[in-house]
Amino acid sequence: MSNLLSPKIAFAIVSFCIGQLGDGLNIFQGIYLNVELGWNETSVGIALSLMGLTALLVQTVAGDIVDKTSFDRRFFLVIASIFTAASASAVMIVQGDEHLFMYATKIVEGIASSFIIPCLAALTLANFGPDRFDEIMASNIFWGHVGSVTAALAAGGVAYAMYPDIKYCFLVIGISGIVAVFFIGFLPQGDHMMGRGLVSQKENALISKSDLPIDSNSSSSPNDIKELEPTSYAEIFSDRKTVILSLTLFFFHFSNANILLVLGEIMGGDDGQNAIPLIAGAIVIAQLTMSIATVVGGKLTTSGMGRKPLFLLGLISLPIRCLLIVYWKDAAKGFLLSTQVMDGIGGGLLDLIHPFLIADITYGTGRFNVLMGLTVSFKGLGATLSNFLGQMAVEYFGHAASIMGSFVISLLPIVLFHVFMPETLGDRSSNSSEFNTKMFKCGEEKNKSEQLELEMRDNGDGNYRVLT
Repeated sequence: MSNLLSPKIAFAIVSFCIGQLGDGLNIFQGIYLNVELGWNETSVGIALSLMGLTALLVQTVAGDIVDKTSFDRRFFLVIASIFTAASASAVMIVQGDEHLFMYATKIVEGIASSFIIPCLAALTLANFGPDRFDEIMASNIFWGHVGSVTAALAAGGVAYAMYPDIKYCFLVIGISGIVAVFFIGFLPQGDHMMGRGLVSQKENALISKSDLPIDSNSSSSPNDIKELEPTSYAEIFSDRKTVILSLTLFFFHFSNANILLVLGEIMGGDDGQNAIPLIAGAIVIAQLTMSIATVVGGKLTTSGMGRKPLFLLGLISLPIRCLLIVYWKDAAKGFLLSTQVMDGIGGGLLDLIHPFLIADITYGTGRFNVLMGLTVSFKGLGATLSNFLGQMAVEYFGHAASIMGSFVISLLPIVLFHVFMPETLGDRSSNSSEFNTKMFKCGEEKNKSEQLELEMRDNGDGNYRVLT
């Protein structure tokens, strides 16, 4: 089926459907569990946080599995989409006292969803390589945001119309999963080796001896490049760029994740029905802005702008958003909704540049997806702590204090990234060249060893000698 659609269009459709499987509907699940099933806030909080906590533990392992697997990664993406959609839709059949069942479905959802991002990124890299990865990944992210907008509009409309019986809005997730599974069959498998950030078989064949620092009389072949094992975990995880990026993402999401929930509480108050369109509107505004930010950021990247200024722009949008919310907390709801534009700018640019940075750092090491998983885990840890501590701050100090706490924390990732993170634009080709050289040298040593073995002969007394 992969021949029926162009790869770029197939990836766009799959990204659109998978975008609707995101956790944006968790907010609607919280309203449903609280209003219709009568769950208290603690039980709702546990249910909604279990997915994030599970993904936090599984994400890095999932990335490592996607890197190492010998199976078709499309198979993993199909299974992940099915289980994510099924577990997220299971809230429709939860009864009032079935807490353990709901908790179990969120754990399954957390495990399954952990494979979606690394699988889609790996398939993108496998099909388009490092040169076109930025372009296609930007398209994937754009259509993912469009899918999130569509899901929020559809779910919000159904939930508002059928309030308080809003469970049918979760059919959006099930339908999205079915459509995603169908169109995954149109994705090409691509170059398996290149999908984990290693030099592809095609690149091996194109490398000439004149491009490598070796003796022209060497008996080694460029195809020996594939013999070297991927870079060690310790080397990748201890890289300064890895550490700074992980900490930056942690602090950003630590300060950011709780803000939408607090914003919804400020706008909706105790009126659950009116809160639904307001929350849906907040999601739509943010996702639409993210879509625009993705397009603009992608064009700027194509024109040669570095990763660092775009990433910093995304980081800076967060403290501005916090200050605007505090300033307008007693103003008309339209003013509060407008602050979601800043959320869209920040989320759009960070979601766009994040995989670019990972590809820059890891290409040629074979650890692309495991590092993607590690950094996503740091995002998840920050978001989990944000929701927990942010709501505690609301309970004891009020909404404005919680937002001001987010403002203070949001300054940390800006300073951290600006001072300590180097520009990575161009690192992808240099990492690949360095890795190629190391691989070729490994192959050269292997050939020398084999040659030496051929020159050894048994002298008849059980000992060996080297023939010179």
